Amino acid sequence: MPEQLNFRTLDLNLLRVFNEVMTERSLTKAASKLALTQPAVSNALRRLREALGDELLRRNGQGLEPTPRAMALWPAVQQALRQLQETLAPGHFVPAEATTTFVLAMADATAAELIPGLVHVLDQEAPGVSIRVVPLTTRDPRRLLDEEEADLAVGYFPAVMAALTAQAQAGETVPYEHQRLYLSHYVCVMRRGHPLAEQELTPQRYCAARHLLVTFSGRPWGFIDEALQGLGLRRNIVLTVNQFFTAGRVVAGSNLLTVLPQHFVNATGIADHLVLRELPFAVPAIHVDALWHRRLRHHPAHAWLRGVMARLPQQNVVSPSPSLS
Repeated sequence: MPEQLNFRTLDLNLLRVFNEVMTERSLTKAASKLALTQPAVSNALRRLREALGDELLRRNGQGLEPTPRAMALWPAVQQALRQLQETLAPGHFVPAEATTTFVLAMADATAAELIPGLVHVLDQEAPGVSIRVVPLTTRDPRRLLDEEEADLAVGYFPAVMAALTAQAQAGETVPYEHQRLYLSHYVCVMRRGHPLAEQELTPQRYCAARHLLVTFSGRPWGFIDEALQGLGLRRNIVLTVNQFFTAGRVVAGSNLLTVLPQHFVNATGIADHLVLRELPFAVPAIHVDALWHRRLRHHPAHAWLRGVMARLPQQNVVSPSPSLS
Protein backbone atom coordinates (compact mmCIF):
# COMPACT_ATOMS: atom_id res chain seq x y z
CA MET A 1 0.00 0.00 0.00
CA PRO A 2 1.31 3.50 -0.74
CA GLU A 3 2.73 5.31 2.23
CA GLN A 4 0.17 8.06 1.88
CA LEU A 5 -3.05 8.17 -0.14
CA ASN A 6 -3.90 11.60 -1.54
CA PHE A 7 -7.64 11.55 -0.94
CA ARG A 8 -8.10 14.99 -2.53
CA THR A 9 -7.12 13.63 -5.94
CA LEU A 10 -8.98 10.30 -5.64
CA ASP A 11 -11.81 9.93 -8.14
CA LEU A 12 -14.77 8.95 -5.95
CA ASN A 13 -16.51 7.38 -8.95
CA LEU A 14 -14.00 4.57 -8.54
CA LEU A 15 -15.69 3.66 -5.28
CA ARG A 16 -19.05 3.25 -7.05
CA VAL A 17 -17.40 0.87 -9.50
CA PHE A 18 -15.69 -1.00 -6.66
CA ASN A 19 -18.99 -1.39 -4.77
CA GLU A 20 -20.79 -2.77 -7.82
CA VAL A 21 -18.01 -5.21 -8.68
CA MET A 22 -17.91 -6.42 -5.07
CA THR A 23 -21.67 -6.92 -5.16
CA GLU A 24 -21.77 -8.76 -8.48
CA ARG A 25 -18.34 -10.46 -8.37
CA SER A 26 -18.38 -10.00 -12.15
CA LEU A 27 -17.02 -7.25 -14.39
CA THR A 28 -19.68 -7.93 -17.00
CA LYS A 29 -22.61 -7.72 -14.57
CA ALA A 30 -21.15 -4.67 -12.84
CA ALA A 31 -20.68 -2.92 -16.18
CA SER A 32 -24.32 -3.60 -17.05
CA LYS A 33 -25.56 -2.22 -13.73
CA LEU A 34 -23.39 0.90 -14.08
CA ALA A 35 -24.24 1.42 -17.78
CA LEU A 36 -20.51 1.29 -18.60
CA THR A 37 -18.43 -0.87 -20.90
CA GLN A 38 -16.46 -3.73 -19.41
CA PRO A 39 -13.11 -2.09 -20.38
CA ALA A 40 -14.23 1.05 -18.53
CA VAL A 41 -14.94 -0.98 -15.39
CA SER A 42 -11.60 -2.77 -15.70
CA ASN A 43 -9.82 0.55 -16.10
CA ALA A 44 -11.57 1.99 -13.03
CA LEU A 45 -10.54 -1.01 -10.94
CA ARG A 46 -6.96 -0.67 -12.17
CA ARG A 47 -6.86 2.99 -11.09
CA LEU A 48 -8.27 2.13 -7.67
CA ARG A 49 -5.73 -0.68 -7.25
CA GLU A 50 -2.92 1.74 -8.02
CA ALA A 51 -4.31 4.32 -5.60
CA LEU A 52 -4.69 1.82 -2.76
CA GLY A 53 -1.72 -0.38 -3.53
CA ASP A 54 -3.77 -3.58 -3.34
CA GLU A 55 -4.99 -6.05 -5.94
CA LEU A 56 -8.54 -5.84 -4.46
CA LEU A 57 -10.06 -8.63 -6.62
CA ARG A 58 -8.47 -11.69 -8.20
CA ARG A 59 -9.76 -14.09 -10.82
CA ASN A 60 -11.16 -17.28 -9.30
CA GLY A 61 -12.69 -19.61 -11.86
CA GLN A 62 -15.60 -17.80 -13.50
CA GLY A 63 -15.79 -15.09 -10.86
CA LEU A 64 -13.75 -12.65 -8.80
CA GLU A 65 -12.41 -13.22 -5.29
CA PRO A 66 -11.87 -10.17 -3.03
CA THR A 67 -8.63 -9.73 -1.13
CA PRO A 68 -8.74 -9.21 2.65
CA ARG A 69 -8.12 -5.51 2.05
CA ALA A 70 -11.17 -5.33 -0.26
CA MET A 71 -13.36 -7.13 2.30
CA ALA A 72 -12.27 -4.71 5.01
CA LEU A 73 -12.88 -1.68 2.79
CA TRP A 74 -16.23 -2.67 1.33
CA PRO A 75 -18.56 -2.09 4.36
CA ALA A 76 -17.28 1.47 4.77
CA VAL A 77 -17.72 2.16 1.05
CA GLN A 78 -21.25 0.72 1.11
CA GLN A 79 -22.24 2.84 4.10
CA ALA A 80 -20.74 6.03 2.65
CA LEU A 81 -22.48 5.56 -0.71
CA ARG A 82 -25.78 4.76 1.00
CA GLN A 83 -25.60 7.87 3.17
CA LEU A 84 -24.78 10.06 0.19
CA GLN A 85 -27.69 8.65 -1.77
CA GLU A 86 -30.12 9.13 1.10
CA THR A 87 -28.91 12.69 1.68
CA LEU A 88 -28.79 13.85 -1.95
CA ALA A 89 -31.71 11.84 -3.33
CA PRO A 90 -33.77 10.45 -0.47
CA GLY A 91 -36.72 9.63 -2.69
CA HIS A 92 -40.07 8.46 -1.37
CA PHE A 93 -41.32 5.23 0.11
CA VAL A 94 -44.73 4.17 -1.18
CA PRO A 95 -45.88 1.28 1.05
CA ALA A 96 -48.47 -0.02 -1.41
CA GLU A 97 -45.83 -0.35 -4.15
CA ALA A 98 -42.82 -1.40 -2.05
CA THR A 99 -41.17 -4.83 -2.12
CA THR A 100 -38.77 -4.14 0.77
CA THR A 101 -37.72 -6.83 3.25
CA PHE A 102 -37.15 -5.75 6.85
CA VAL A 103 -35.22 -7.80 9.40
CA LEU A 104 -36.44 -7.48 12.99
CA ALA A 105 -34.67 -8.93 16.03
CA MET A 106 -36.92 -9.75 18.98
CA ALA A 107 -37.72 -12.39 21.56
CA ASP A 108 -40.72 -14.66 21.20
CA ALA A 109 -42.71 -12.78 23.86
CA THR A 110 -42.32 -9.52 21.95
CA ALA A 111 -43.01 -11.15 18.60
CA ALA A 112 -46.18 -12.77 19.93
CA GLU A 113 -47.51 -9.35 20.88
CA LEU A 114 -46.45 -7.25 17.90
CA ILE A 115 -46.14 -9.46 14.83
CA PRO A 116 -49.87 -10.29 14.42
CA GLY A 117 -50.68 -6.58 14.30
CA LEU A 118 -47.75 -5.90 11.99
CA VAL A 119 -48.97 -8.58 9.57
CA HIS A 120 -52.40 -6.91 9.57
CA VAL A 121 -50.82 -3.57 8.67
CA LEU A 122 -48.83 -5.18 5.84
CA ASP A 123 -51.98 -6.82 4.49
CA GLN A 124 -53.81 -3.49 4.46
CA GLU A 125 -51.06 -1.03 3.52
CA ALA A 126 -47.99 -2.79 2.11
CA PRO A 127 -48.77 -6.22 0.64
CA GLY A 128 -45.42 -6.42 -1.15
CA VAL A 129 -43.35 -5.80 1.99
CA SER A 130 -41.98 -8.82 3.84
CA ILE A 131 -40.68 -9.24 7.39
CA ARG A 132 -37.97 -11.59 8.61
CA VAL A 133 -37.86 -12.04 12.39
CA VAL A 134 -34.58 -13.29 13.82
CA PRO A 135 -34.13 -14.44 17.44
CA LEU A 136 -32.83 -11.93 19.93
CA THR A 137 -30.12 -13.76 21.88
CA THR A 138 -28.79 -10.81 23.86
CA ARG A 139 -29.89 -7.82 25.92
CA ASP A 140 -27.44 -5.73 23.89
CA PRO A 141 -28.36 -5.80 20.18
CA ARG A 142 -25.98 -3.03 19.10
CA ARG A 143 -23.64 -5.41 17.26
CA LEU A 144 -26.58 -6.70 15.20
CA LEU A 145 -27.38 -3.13 14.20
CA ASP A 146 -23.75 -2.19 13.57
CA GLU A 147 -23.23 -5.16 11.26
CA GLU A 148 -26.62 -4.66 9.55
CA GLU A 149 -27.86 -8.07 10.62
CA ALA A 150 -31.10 -6.40 11.72
CA ASP A 151 -32.89 -3.20 10.70
CA LEU A 152 -34.61 -2.88 14.06
CA ALA A 153 -34.20 -4.55 17.45
CA VAL A 154 -37.22 -4.62 19.74
CA GLY A 155 -37.04 -5.63 23.38
CA TYR A 156 -36.04 -4.78 26.93
CA PHE A 157 -32.56 -3.26 26.87
CA PRO A 158 -32.05 -1.50 30.24
CA ALA A 159 -28.23 -1.46 30.19
CA VAL A 160 -28.14 -0.20 26.60
CA MET A 161 -30.64 2.58 27.32
CA ALA A 162 -28.62 3.65 30.36
CA ALA A 163 -25.40 3.70 28.31
CA LEU A 164 -26.98 5.77 25.53
CA THR A 165 -28.39 8.25 28.04
CA ALA A 166 -24.96 8.61 29.66
CA GLN A 167 -23.34 9.21 26.25
CA ALA A 168 -25.88 11.89 25.38
CA GLN A 169 -25.49 13.62 28.76
CA ALA A 170 -21.70 13.63 28.27
CA GLY A 171 -22.13 15.40 24.93
CA GLU A 172 -20.91 12.40 22.95
CA THR A 173 -22.30 11.37 19.58
CA VAL A 174 -24.84 8.59 20.11
CA PRO A 175 -24.87 6.22 17.11
CA TYR A 176 -28.28 4.73 17.93
CA GLU A 177 -31.82 5.99 18.24
CA HIS A 178 -34.81 4.47 20.02
CA GLN A 179 -38.48 4.84 20.80
CA ARG A 180 -40.56 3.44 23.63
CA LEU A 181 -43.27 1.05 22.43
CA TYR A 182 -45.02 -0.24 25.55
CA LEU A 183 -44.68 -1.05 29.24
CA SER A 184 -45.23 -4.35 31.02
CA HIS A 185 -44.24 -6.14 34.22
CA TYR A 186 -42.65 -9.43 35.19
CA VAL A 187 -44.70 -11.83 37.30
CA CYS A 188 -44.16 -15.21 38.92
CA VAL A 189 -45.90 -17.98 36.96
CA MET A 190 -46.80 -21.47 38.16
CA ARG A 191 -49.27 -24.22 37.27
CA ARG A 192 -52.74 -24.32 38.73
CA GLY A 193 -52.64 -26.59 41.76
CA HIS A 194 -49.02 -25.73 42.57
CA PRO A 195 -48.36 -25.93 46.34
CA LEU A 196 -47.61 -22.20 46.37
CA ALA A 197 -50.70 -21.19 44.38
CA GLU A 198 -52.85 -20.76 47.50
CA GLN A 199 -50.14 -19.61 49.93
CA GLU A 200 -48.65 -16.22 50.60
CA LEU A 201 -45.63 -15.99 48.30
CA THR A 202 -42.82 -14.77 50.54
CA PRO A 203 -39.22 -14.28 49.35
CA GLN A 204 -38.20 -17.30 51.40
CA ARG A 205 -40.88 -19.58 49.93
CA TYR A 206 -40.08 -18.30 46.47
CA CYS A 207 -36.39 -19.13 46.83
CA ALA A 208 -37.09 -22.56 48.35
CA ALA A 209 -38.99 -23.61 45.21
CA ARG A 210 -37.44 -25.02 42.03
CA HIS A 211 -37.10 -22.55 39.18
CA LEU A 212 -36.94 -22.33 35.40
CA LEU A 213 -34.96 -19.39 34.00
CA VAL A 214 -35.48 -17.85 30.57
CA THR A 215 -32.09 -16.66 29.40
CA PHE A 216 -31.24 -15.41 25.91
CA SER A 217 -27.49 -15.48 26.52
CA GLY A 218 -27.36 -18.92 28.14
CA ARG A 219 -26.08 -17.52 31.45
CA PRO A 220 -27.50 -19.39 34.47
CA TRP A 221 -28.61 -16.19 36.21
CA GLY A 222 -30.56 -13.04 35.41
CA PHE A 223 -31.89 -9.77 36.81
CA ILE A 224 -34.18 -11.67 39.20
CA ASP A 225 -31.09 -13.25 40.75
CA GLU A 226 -29.45 -9.83 41.00
CA ALA A 227 -32.50 -8.54 42.91
CA LEU A 228 -32.41 -11.54 45.23
CA GLN A 229 -28.69 -11.13 45.80
CA GLY A 230 -29.38 -7.63 47.08
CA LEU A 231 -31.64 -9.22 49.70
CA GLY A 232 -29.06 -11.84 50.61
CA LEU A 233 -31.17 -14.57 48.97
CA ARG A 234 -30.65 -17.11 46.22
CA ARG A 235 -33.10 -19.26 44.24
CA ASN A 236 -32.64 -22.81 42.99
CA ILE A 237 -32.52 -22.79 39.17
CA VAL A 238 -32.83 -26.33 37.81
CA LEU A 239 -33.59 -25.56 34.15
CA THR A 240 -32.76 -22.80 31.67
CA VAL A 241 -34.44 -22.27 28.28
CA ASN A 242 -34.14 -19.51 25.69
CA GLN A 243 -37.83 -18.92 24.93
CA PHE A 244 -40.66 -17.57 27.05
CA PHE A 245 -43.15 -19.81 25.25
CA THR A 246 -41.17 -22.93 26.18
CA ALA A 247 -41.05 -21.76 29.78
CA GLY A 248 -44.82 -21.41 29.94
CA ARG A 249 -45.39 -24.90 28.54
CA VAL A 250 -42.90 -26.50 30.92
CA VAL A 251 -44.26 -24.75 34.01
CA ALA A 252 -47.85 -25.70 33.14
CA GLY A 253 -46.92 -29.37 33.54
CA SER A 254 -44.45 -29.27 36.42
CA ASN A 255 -43.79 -27.84 39.87
CA LEU A 256 -41.25 -25.34 38.53
CA LEU A 257 -41.74 -21.62 38.89
CA THR A 258 -40.75 -19.14 36.21
CA VAL A 259 -40.90 -15.40 35.56
CA LEU A 260 -42.70 -14.13 32.45
CA PRO A 261 -43.82 -10.74 31.13
CA GLN A 262 -47.40 -10.42 32.36
CA HIS A 263 -48.72 -9.38 28.95
CA PHE A 264 -47.26 -12.52 27.34
CA VAL A 265 -49.18 -15.11 29.34
CA ASN A 266 -52.30 -14.86 27.15
CA ALA A 267 -50.17 -15.46 24.05
CA THR A 268 -49.07 -18.88 25.38
CA GLY A 269 -52.53 -20.31 24.68
CA ILE A 270 -52.48 -22.03 28.07
CA ALA A 271 -53.27 -19.10 30.38
CA ASP A 272 -56.13 -21.11 31.94
CA HIS A 273 -53.58 -23.62 33.21
CA LEU A 274 -51.37 -21.01 34.86
CA VAL A 275 -51.46 -18.94 38.02
CA LEU A 276 -49.85 -15.49 38.10
CA ARG A 277 -48.52 -14.04 41.35
CA GLU A 278 -46.81 -10.77 42.13
CA LEU A 279 -43.11 -11.25 42.80
CA PRO A 280 -42.42 -10.86 46.54
CA PHE A 281 -39.63 -8.35 45.93
CA ALA A 282 -39.14 -5.28 43.76
CA VAL A 283 -38.02 -5.65 40.13
CA PRO A 284 -37.98 -2.99 37.41
CA ALA A 285 -40.86 -2.64 34.97
CA ILE A 286 -40.29 -3.83 31.40
CA HIS A 287 -39.82 -0.96 28.97
CA VAL A 288 -40.03 -2.42 25.48
CA ASP A 289 -38.06 -0.24 23.07
CA ALA A 290 -37.34 -0.23 19.35
CA LEU A 291 -33.64 0.42 18.73
CA TRP A 292 -31.95 1.23 15.41
CA HIS A 293 -28.71 2.65 14.03
CA ARG A 294 -28.85 6.37 13.37
CA ARG A 295 -27.56 5.90 9.81
CA LEU A 296 -31.15 4.87 9.04
CA ARG A 297 -32.77 7.91 10.63
CA HIS A 298 -33.63 9.56 7.28
CA HIS A 299 -34.22 6.37 5.31
CA PRO A 300 -37.85 6.63 4.05
CA ALA A 301 -38.60 2.90 4.23
CA HIS A 302 -37.17 2.59 7.72
CA ALA A 303 -39.03 5.70 8.88
CA TRP A 304 -42.26 4.10 7.70
CA LEU A 305 -41.45 0.90 9.59
CA ARG A 306 -40.72 2.84 12.78
CA GLY A 307 -44.03 4.66 12.43
CA VAL A 308 -45.89 1.39 12.05
CA MET A 309 -44.18 -0.14 15.10
CA ALA A 310 -45.11 2.91 17.18
CA ARG A 311 -48.77 2.57 16.12
CA LEU A 312 -49.14 -1.09 17.07
CA PRO A 313 -49.52 -0.73 20.87
CA GLN A 314 -52.03 2.12 20.38
CA GLN A 315 -54.09 -0.20 18.19
CA ASN A 316 -54.51 -2.57 21.18
CA VAL A 317 -52.14 -5.11 19.67
CA VAL A 318 -50.59 -5.71 23.09
CA SER A 319 -52.79 -8.28 24.81
CA PRO A 320 -54.70 -7.30 27.93
CA SER A 321 -52.75 -8.46 30.95
CA PRO A 322 -54.25 -11.47 32.74
CA SER A 323 -55.18 -10.79 36.35
CA LEU A 324 -52.98 -11.81 39.23
CA SER A 325 -54.34 -14.24 41.80
